[in-house]
Amino acid sequence: MKNVNFVLSVLLWAGASAAFAQPGLKKESGRMSAEMYIEMFREAAIADMLNTGVPASITLAQGMYESDYGNSRLATEANNHFGIKCHKEWEGPTFHKDDDAPNECFRKYDDVLHSYDDHSNFLRSRERYHFLFNLDVTDYKGWSHGLKKAGYATNPVYASKLIDLIEKYKLYEYDQQGEKRPVAGEKTKE
Repeated sequence: MKNVNFVLSVLLWAGASAAFAQPGLKKESGRMSAEMYIEMFREAAIADMLNTGVPASITLAQGMYESDYGNSRLATEANNHFGIKCHKEWEGPTFHKDDDAPNECFRKYDDVLHSYDDHSNFLRSRERYHFLFNLDVTDYKGWSHGLKKAGYATNPVYASKLIDLIEKYKLYEYDQQGEKRPVAGEKTKE
C-alpha cells in the first residue's frame, strides 16, 4: 500500500508541477491564484478523499483558506497548507511563527503532498473529529460547521469562509467522485 501511495504522490506532484506550464495558469504578481491552487491540488484532494473519506471540497477549501492559496509564509517555507500545529506527538521538522500565541510550533513537511496526507490523517486520528466521518462525503456544509464546532480553527466565521470558497469555485463537484468509494473503516495511521 505504501508503494501505491508513493507512486500516486509522485504522479500527482508531476501533474501539479506541469500545471504551471499550462496557458492561463501563470502567477500574477508572484502570487498563486485560487484557480492555480485548485488545478495543482484537486487530484491530491480527490485521492485523499478516496483513501480517507475527507471530502475533496473540504480539503481544497481548507488548504486555500489556511495557506492563502499557497502564498502564506507557512505554506511557502514549511509546505504546511492546513495550519496544523506540532502537538505533542509530532516528531518531524518544525516551523515557528506567531499565531494565536507568539512563536507557535507548526509542522513542517518535505513537500505539499505530505501536508495533504497529514491533514487527512490528522482528522481521521483525532477523536474530536470522528463524528464528521458519519456525514455524507458530499455534505460540505455539515463538514464545515463540524470542523468549526470541533475546534479546528479559532475564527468564529470559519465555517462560512469554507462554504463560501466551496460554492464560489464549485469545489463540491469534486466530492461526487467520493460517493462510490468504499466506506473508510479503519483509521489511518498518523
